[in-house]
Amino acid sequence: MRTHSPGDLARLLPALIAVFALLACTTTVPGQAVSQGSVSKGEPGTGSGVDPSFVRNTDGGDVDRLAGTVVTDVQAYWTATFPATFGKEYSPPKGGFYSVDTADDDSPAPPCANKASDVEGNAFYCPEADIIAWDRAALLPVLRDRFGEAAVMLVLAHEMGHAVQDRTGSGATERKANPSKYPTILIEAMADCYAGSFVRWVVDGKAEHLTIAKDRLDTALESLISFRDPIGTEQQDRGAHGDAFDRVSAFQDGYEQGAVTCSKMTVDNRVFTLSGFIDAGDQARGGNLEFAQMIESVTLGLDSFYGALLPTLGKQWTAPKVVRSTGAPTCEGTRQGPVAYCPQDKSVQVDVAKELPELHADIGDYATGTLIASRYGLAALAAAGKPLTGADAQRSANCLAGAFTQSLFTTRPRLLSPGDLDEAVQVLLDYDYAARDLAGAAPAAGFDRVRAFRQGFTEGAQQCGLS
Repeated sequence: MRTHSPGDLARLLPALIAVFALLACTTTVPGQAVSQGSVSKGEPGTGSGVDPSFVRNTDGGDVDRLAGTVVTDVQAYWTATFPATFGKEYSPPKGGFYSVDTADDDSPAPPCANKASDVEGNAFYCPEADIIAWDRAALLPVLRDRFGEAAVMLVLAHEMGHAVQDRTGSGATERKANPSKYPTILIEAMADCYAGSFVRWVVDGKAEHLTIAKDRLDTALESLISFRDPIGTEQQDRGAHGDAFDRVSAFQDGYEQGAVTCSKMTVDNRVFTLSGFIDAGDQARGGNLEFAQMIESVTLGLDSFYGALLPTLGKQWTAPKVVRSTGAPTCEGTRQGPVAYCPQDKSVQVDVAKELPELHADIGDYATGTLIASRYGLAALAAAGKPLTGADAQRSANCLAGAFTQSLFTTRPRLLSPGDLDEAVQVLLDYDYAARDLAGAAPAAGFDRVRAFRQGFTEGAQQCGLS
């Protein structure tokens, strides 16, 4: 995050007042090994899933059995969904599916590759040959072991999404003819969205061979964001896929709204948050402020944000005092985590000695910013006379953190650094602190916490329950 200067806030305040007045009226894969169980129906170890003999160059092993099961059900999904979405029948990839053993120099290469090692760490759709290929040695087993089998489901459903694009007017030919209409970042978002629509079909119990509960999606989303673009990548870069927020947003849109929404994505109706550095100082810091500087900057921005917002709702905002503690907050509501809103003295207590500095160091400065913003959200709920416990308070605190974050993104000059939204998504998936109410209760699924944050970011504070 970039620092707030008095000039920044002078530019920010009038814009916020105008906006809220209107609103008031209306490729190394990181990660730790997890045990998430099988996504194939049937008992593990009994040959559950689909016989992978239809896959070219398969070894018949567990990895290809899982991959074959996924692509079989994805094709069943598109056979059922394609006609209603696009007005014609679905046609399977003519070239078929290829498993590649990248650990063997003598293993045959799939079409569109010169040798097996060209595929190392990858899965891809090749439109020239109309095939889908995957690395069964160094990609799929790594994803499975670190994030669970659902991660394999996401990756292959994404590649099948590219095959769908090639059949529906946004494929390789159209992209070459009109790259400004179909930039890579849009194409990748559409594929993430299509993957989300398929996963929802599985969660709803409609797949023949696959099954997964919604509460197991968090680790799958972790795998998705592990493929986010490097910090500082520009949206216009030829290979841009999106930051963590872009990728999770597209997946969740598909999951919640279906394939039709994915098919209608354009550069005109889709906002991407991937961005490059806007000054040399921010780039030199990697987009991160020091811990103490971050606390000072984000609390200054939050005071300005709510000072503009609450009067439009007929409420008065008094900035909470920030109390720095040398451990976990000690006021009522200590189960909120390393940052707590304390209603007795209307303060926000911040652990500056242990857990919050550790999260700041491990994830990045906007992990700190997200958690503090959510506690200011509780303070805003208190100022608006709203309950501070229960499901509505949990969602509102998270939603308001997203609305505040959006104000930093849209301000010019932009106050949000590249990587900040990646850090927000990461802390929301890994920890429930930002969604905790005064009693310490929060939604169990990171998927739901990210969704509430996204609602505030994309739809504004008017959707966050203050009025």
